[in-house]
Amino acid sequence: MKFLIVRFSSIGDIVLTTPVIRCLKKQLNEAEVHYITKQKFLNLIEHNPYLDKIHTFQDSLNEIITELRAEQYDYIIDLHHNLRSLKLKWALKTKSYSFNKLNWEKFLKVKLKKDVLPSVHIVDRYLDTVITWNVKNDGKGLDYFISSKDEVNLSEVLPPQFLNGYHALVVGGSYYTKKIPLQKLKEICQKSPLPLVLLGGKEDNVVANELHQIFKETTFNACGIFSINQSASLVRQAHYVITSDTGLMHIAAAYKKNIISIWGNTVPEFGMSAYFPGHQSQILEVKNLQCRPCSKLGYNQCPKKHFKCMNEIDISNLRFE
Repeated sequence: MKFLIVRFSSIGDIVLTTPVIRCLKKQLNEAEVHYITKQKFLNLIEHNPYLDKIHTFQDSLNEIITELRAEQYDYIIDLHHNLRSLKLKWALKTKSYSFNKLNWEKFLKVKLKKDVLPSVHIVDRYLDTVITWNVKNDGKGLDYFISSKDEVNLSEVLPPQFLNGYHALVVGGSYYTKKIPLQKLKEICQKSPLPLVLLGGKEDNVVANELHQIFKETTFNACGIFSINQSASLVRQAHYVITSDTGLMHIAAAYKKNIISIWGNTVPEFGMSAYFPGHQSQILEVKNLQCRPCSKLGYNQCPKKHFKCMNEIDISNLRFE
């Protein structure tokens, strides 16, 4: 049987599809598993040994429809489930299975604060799409594979005081309301028993540089210096990973790291918490805040202007065990 798995974006969502890839390939004899995503996310899965072929596009699906038709798939596993993936399924005219996005349940949670969300992780909802073939969750969690050239040699890039151990602190995020505020980052730097490697994109350099100016001996600013796969290598070699709701949180979970996840406008109940992280992992959040969650994704500023969901996080509760 020949399958096409569909997930166009983004970092965390793609990493969360990896159990479907692995379980489908390992549990179905002679299954041929292909994947389609945007070109800019190719590096997240290009080294996955359970994929037979990867298809990418830049902007429009029209770039690749002819190529996909020629593959003559038996089934499409739609793990994106939006208008664009609907267009793809219509164009290929192949039997498909789509995951339940729980959009109505999330709407009730965000707008009315009515909790009817099932206590089911998105990974298990993804896996429901292949239950027809009796494919089961193997309990091995997420996968993340990088090439040897992306492995970071710590002794070549980090100061000597980091070589006896460090924590990774993710200062970036896809939305402002998911990012850890500067004041809380400072408190984490003060609390950490080990030096911290600061991770994020070039856009996070202003915040990371300010932290580094205050904590010169105990921070290393890696924002914008390393690729996503090199950053994954730094995450894999860290003792703890402190992060908000980000793609690097899910990469850390793939490596079974101890993760301290700090939640702002989103909530773990959406089903996208760290999946099978290390046993000393911890969730920090402000519970019983009337305006939280304010979005299933995030905003570029706090709608209420106070940003209490992050500003009231109690960093004194943070534990390194």
